[in-house]
Amino acid sequence: MNGPSKDLIKYRIERAKETFEDAKLLAEKHRWNSAINRLYYAAFYAITALLLKENHKSTTHNGVKTKFSEQFIKTGLFPTELGRIYSQLFTWRQKGDYADLFDFTEEKVTPYFEPVEKLIELVEKSLE
Repeated sequence: MNGPSKDLIKYRIERAKETFEDAKLLAEKHRWNSAINRLYYAAFYAITALLLKENHKSTTHNGVKTKFSEQFIKTGLFPTELGRIYSQLFTWRQKGDYADLFDFTEEKVTPYFEPVEKLIELVEKSLE
């Protein structure tokens, strides 16, 4: 693998961790729509780092979700539950960003922190 790819992978995983921390800050302020957005993007950045390492390219969010499912969930490399979590976050991020008169609650958002953190950790381990 060439240098820029390694740098980009490192950047994406660092971005995932930073975005996860942003989600925690937003949750402290009870900004649940923004927190779900940041949780989705934390997972997205981690997964794009993983896909980059394996030379799987995608130009859309839906493509990233599909590639992750095909290459890492269906093959058993990552737990099925994390695939479900990512799919749910994908749907909710769109709903939170684009649907009118819709607000997330603490009860909906809080359970996603632990699995997103686990996803980031698993991706980071697989990058080593």
